[in-house]
Amino acid sequence: MLRISKLADYATGVMSLVARRPEEVHSAAKIAVGLGIGQATASKILKLLAQGGLVKAQRGVKGGYVIARAPERISLAEIIDAIEGIPLGLTECSSTPGMCVQESGCLVRGNWQRISVAIRRALEGVTLADMVLPGQPPAPVAPVTFFKTVGARKAAAATGEGR
Repeated sequence: MLRISKLADYATGVMSLVARRPEEVHSAAKIAVGLGIGQATASKILKLLAQGGLVKAQRGVKGGYVIARAPERISLAEIIDAIEGIPLGLTECSSTPGMCVQESGCLVRGNWQRISVAIRRALEGVTLADMVLPGQPPAPVAPVTFFKTVGARKAAAATGEGR
């Protein structure tokens, strides 16, 4: 199963919360309470988002964080990149060349890269503004047939069918 990290997931929540009130200065403590996460986690995420240029830190008694640019100009890909520190890729070699010792002779690397590019484009196509739209129904998910196919093959092999 492909998943983004818990920290990247929380970061989309942090950015969504900040984007809903872009004119406000948001403290790590208020964000933590608003999202139901620990303050240390919120602080870590905010620091990474600031390093990624997605939020700006404001010092002082009424300090905190503000969104760095309009939510329409921030993609989910940027948020994930800021948290993960490297571009998103399904395999090590599909996003950063030189990460795998088998890279030069790999027969499937090109296909993994193609799949990673498609996923990246999808994430680049969803903005933070899209994420904060109220009442967005979940996108329909196509049924997964892999397990049915594997199960059918096992059943056919057990009964001697399909030969």
